[in-house]
Amino acid sequence: MAHWFNVRKAAQVAAFFALKQGGQIHVLKLTKLIYLSDRAFMECYDVPITGDTLVSMDHGPVNSLTYNYINGTAESVHWDAFMADGARHMVALSNSSLSEEALDELSDAEIRVLGEVWARFGHMDRFQIRDWTHENCPEWDDPRGSSTAIRYSHVFKFLGKRNGADLEDRVLAERRIATYFD
Repeated sequence: MAHWFNVRKAAQVAAFFALKQGGQIHVLKLTKLIYLSDRAFMECYDVPITGDTLVSMDHGPVNSLTYNYINGTAESVHWDAFMADGARHMVALSNSSLSEEALDELSDAEIRVLGEVWARFGHMDRFQIRDWTHENCPEWDDPRGSSTAIRYSHVFKFLGKRNGADLEDRVLAERRIATYFD
């Protein structure tokens, strides 16, 4: 796995939304909420929460590495500490007594943005939120059964940031630094 990707932090973002949904959440809804959280944080702070690789998939934009943990194609004790497979395309908290206070990888600003994303989109079902991303995230292109990369610079561009390429360079430089020190 990528040295710069913090699985524990991604799991805590997922756990935040599972907590808000009552302990379990549909995979499609969760993937959209995580993407929209990174996007909202980029709009406010010029960096994503997860630093994940972004891709266009049939059902909209996705945080690629996080999605691998959500759908079970990647495994980690750090993910399992917070999230577990559920039945019928659901994921659940791995511990029913988990609370927001346990999300120690997330800053106050990140928790605030996650809460704002939940307030705006949490009432939507999985198809409503998917459709919303199709209509309102112009960085997403329908890959027609495949997946294609979404550059951070494109997200920044569609957020109205004039220096999107510079901001993307900063995010990618942070990845290189994390890899160097790991």
